[in-house]
Amino acid sequence: MSNRKSDTTSDLLGMTQEGLKTALVVRESYQTGEPVCVPDDPSRILLPEYLINNGLNLGEFDDPLPLAMMATRDPESPMALAAATRMSPKGSDNRLVAGVFGLVGEKTRHPLVKRAVALVSQNDFSPKAIAFVRGKASQFIVQTREQYSRALKENLRALLSGDIEPRTFVREFFELTEAGNLRSDVRQNLITSLLLAENVRPGIKFLMLENFYRLPVPTRKGIVSSVSGAPNSRHMEILKEELRWIISPERQAQVANKAADKAVGHMINKAQKPKQPVGSVH
Repeated sequence: MSNRKSDTTSDLLGMTQEGLKTALVVRESYQTGEPVCVPDDPSRILLPEYLINNGLNLGEFDDPLPLAMMATRDPESPMALAAATRMSPKGSDNRLVAGVFGLVGEKTRHPLVKRAVALVSQNDFSPKAIAFVRGKASQFIVQTREQYSRALKENLRALLSGDIEPRTFVREFFELTEAGNLRSDVRQNLITSLLLAENVRPGIKFLMLENFYRLPVPTRKGIVSSVSGAPNSRHMEILKEELRWIISPERQAQVANKAADKAVGHMINKAQKPKQPVGSVH
């Protein structure tokens, strides 16, 4: 009986306990730097296209709370805008959700999200305004991905011609692939090709492996499988040995502890920030 009452209350509020749990998982992903993945499928990173497509059932990610978390906290505009767009129709017949949607516009770091929230809110969540925002968001996602793809190609050409520092290339490679929300299989093929390429210096490959932890587990396994089956050579043997160390239980434990320390440090720093006195003048 108590569960039925709780479910009814959740329906009236427009938000659920499962949605709250999912929002906290999303927040933890942002704190640790782990990608946000599709529900029940950790091998697929959640893409803006999935959020913008109302025909896809995203389970708990359809709750307003995780959508609000992504719209305010995601570091990349396409993902944040897609989350806000998916959330927008939910405020049309629920004042609480409409209020949370308005807070998204206040708290988000992305000007495009602020403008989208303002447009939908000022037009009382009309279907026409929501459809307009969805269309513009779809165009922006496509254009942004094309920009990131061009930047990746330009950086690769610069690397092969010696016009970019290896460490800069690797740093921007991961930034661009993450910001561009590339599909997991595309990212896997790109990294595998770099690791197996004979015209890419071994030092660059080892720099790539330093960021191996940033990839979803299935993507790592695919890369390990491809590299393990590559023909042997002197530097390839060293590369394989390095991969074996990276995926060893000891190394995985070190990475997990480092991520946990980072998350704890973030929470401590947040807790230590001085609170603004009540009634103070800014």
